[in-house]
Amino acid sequence: MVRTFPIFLLFLLLIVPFTAHFCAADEVEKAPADFVSLEQQYQQAKFYYNELHTNNKLGRSRGNWLNGIQSFRKIYLADPKSDFAAPSLYMLGRMYSKMYRRFKQDIDLDESISYYHDVSNLFPKNSLADDALYAVGNLYLNRKNNPQKAANSYTRVIADYRTGDMYAQASDKLKAISKEHAIPLPEAMLKRTYLENLTNVLPVKYWSSDNYTRVVIKASGPVRYRENLLEKKGDKPRRLYLDFQESYIDPKYRSPIPIEDGLLKQIRTAQFTPEVVRVVLDIETISDYKIFSLPDPFRVIIDVRGITKTASEKTVKSLPKPPSHIAAPVQEAASVMENSAIASDTSLAEIIDTIIVLEDFKKTKSNSQNRKSNRTASMPWEEQVNGKKLSLAQQLGLGIRKIVIDPGHGGKDPGASAFGLKEKDIVLNIAQKLAPILEEQTGAEVILTRSSDTFLSLEERTAIANTNEADLFISLHINAHPSPKVHGLETYYLSLSTNAEAMRVAAFENSTSTHQMSDLQDILSDIMKNSKINESSRLAGFVHNSLCNGIEGVQKKKFKNLGVKQAPFYVLIGAEMPAILAELAFITNPMDSENLNTDTFLDTIASAIVKGVKSYIHSTTASL
Repeated sequence: MVRTFPIFLLFLLLIVPFTAHFCAADEVEKAPADFVSLEQQYQQAKFYYNELHTNNKLGRSRGNWLNGIQSFRKIYLADPKSDFAAPSLYMLGRMYSKMYRRFKQDIDLDESISYYHDVSNLFPKNSLADDALYAVGNLYLNRKNNPQKAANSYTRVIADYRTGDMYAQASDKLKAISKEHAIPLPEAMLKRTYLENLTNVLPVKYWSSDNYTRVVIKASGPVRYRENLLEKKGDKPRRLYLDFQESYIDPKYRSPIPIEDGLLKQIRTAQFTPEVVRVVLDIETISDYKIFSLPDPFRVIIDVRGITKTASEKTVKSLPKPPSHIAAPVQEAASVMENSAIASDTSLAEIIDTIIVLEDFKKTKSNSQNRKSNRTASMPWEEQVNGKKLSLAQQLGLGIRKIVIDPGHGGKDPGASAFGLKEKDIVLNIAQKLAPILEEQTGAEVILTRSSDTFLSLEERTAIANTNEADLFISLHINAHPSPKVHGLETYYLSLSTNAEAMRVAAFENSTSTHQMSDLQDILSDIMKNSKINESSRLAGFVHNSLCNGIEGVQKKKFKNLGVKQAPFYVLIGAEMPAILAELAFITNPMDSENLNTDTFLDTIASAIVKGVKSYIHSTTASL
C-alpha cells in the first residue's frame, strides 16, 4: 500500500537544504528551547494516548484517535533526527494497531505495519527497533494470518538484536511457528550456545509484615516474565509464582528461603526448565497483588496484600472496654456507624474490621515509653496518656500513629552535590532534627528509613513504610538544576505528568531517563487506581504551605514558591498511605546552598514540616 506520509516526508527532506540557508544566526541559539518544547509535545501526546486507551468515552471516537496520531506525526516532522523521532513513529504504529482492534478497518492495520517498519528501517540502532519488528511479527501472525511473514520479522530480531529485550519473545514465537507451521528455525537460533543469551536472575529480596509483602527480583537485563496464582490445596497455602523466560539462576541462589514471620512464609527459586527460572512465593493469604518492573537496573516488584487470621483475631480480641466516662459517646458513634452500615448494606463488623478501635496506647513506642504513665483526670471527650490529651478520633484509632521519614539517597549514592555539600548529608541532618519534634508534638511514632550514611534502594524505602503500617510517608530531597539561578521549594505527590521539568526532577531522583519515565506512565495508570492520591495531594498542600511560610521568614532574599506538583517518583509507587516527596531547596543555587549549610535554616525546615503535618492531622480529624 502507498501512503501519502512518506511522499510528504520526501518533499520535506528535499526542501530542507534550501530553507536552511535562510536561518538567521540567532535562531541557532534557540535550539535548546525548541528541544524542550518537543519533549513537552511528546509527553502530552503520550498522555493523550493513555487517555484514549483507558477512557472508553474518549476512545470511542475515531476522530479523537486521528487527533492523537496527528500529534505524533507533527513531532516527527518537526525534527526527523531528534530523540523523539523514533518513539513518535513507534507510537504511530501502536495507535494504528489499537485503532484496527477497535474500528476493524484494514487501512489501520496496514498503516500500523508501515510505521513499525519505518522505525526499524530508519532507526535500526534505536532501542525501539526490535520492539517494532516484534510488533510487526505479531500483526502478521495474529491479524493477517501470515506465519511466514511473521517468521521473517521475528528472525530479524534474532539475527540483528541478540542483546535486545525482544530476543526471548521472538525466539519463543519462532519455536511455536516452527512447530505449528513447519517453518524452519533461523540459523541464528540453531548456532547459539545454551547460556550465551540467557539473562541472569539475581538473589531475591523481600520485606514482609502480617498483611503486606514486597518482593524485589533483579536480573542482569530486561527479561520477559509470566505470573500465575495457585489456589490453596490441602495443607499448601495459596502460591504466587513467576516464570522468567530465557533466564538462568546460579545454583547457589536456588535454596528455599524460609521466612515465617509475616504474610510471606517462604520463597523458592529454581531452574524450572533449561531456559526458565521459576520464583514461587508461599503466602498465608492473598487478597490482592500488583506486579510491575522498573529499569536501570531491571527489577520486578511484587506487592502482595492479605489479612491473616491471627491479625483479624488480634483486632477483635484486643478491643478493651472503654472507660465509663466515654462509653456513651463511643456507643453513640457505634450506633451512628451501625445505622450507616444498614443503609449502605455493610455490616458493623466489616466497619470495625476496617477501623482499629480503641488502640492500646501503652504499647505505642515513643521517646517516653520507659517513663511511668502520668495520667491526670479525664475530660468528657478526651483520654490522657503520658500527660498528653488524645482526641476521640485518636481513641478510636483514627489518628496518625506512625510516620515514616525518608532521607533520600545515602551511602554510595550522594544525590545532588555542589559548593562542597551533598544532598544525602543534608536530608539526613534534617530528618534527625525532624523526628524528635514530630514525635513530641504529634504523639506518633516516627521511623527513619535510614539513620546513618547507608544506601537503600528506592523500592526498599516504600517497603519499610508499608511493612511498618505507616500512616504517612515523607521523602526528603534537595533539588539541583543546570542553571545556578534556579532556586526555591517544590513538593510532589505521585501521579502521571506531562510537565517536562517535573519529569526531569523525577528522572534524576529515579536514576533513569525521561524516555523511560514516559514508558512508566503505562504502568502507573493501573497502579494508581488503588493509591491514596487525593490524601497525598492534601498532605502535600499542607506541608508545602507550611514550608513556604517558614522559609520565607528566614530567607535573606526573595523566596521562590515553585508549588505542589505531580510526577512518577519510584519511591512513592506502591505506598499504601498518603505519601509525598519534598524538594526543599536547590543545592546548585548559591543562596539556597548557603542556607542549607546553616542549622537555623535546617531547624526552620524541620519545624515547618511538623506544622504542616499537624495541620493535615487536624484537618483530617475535623472531617471525621
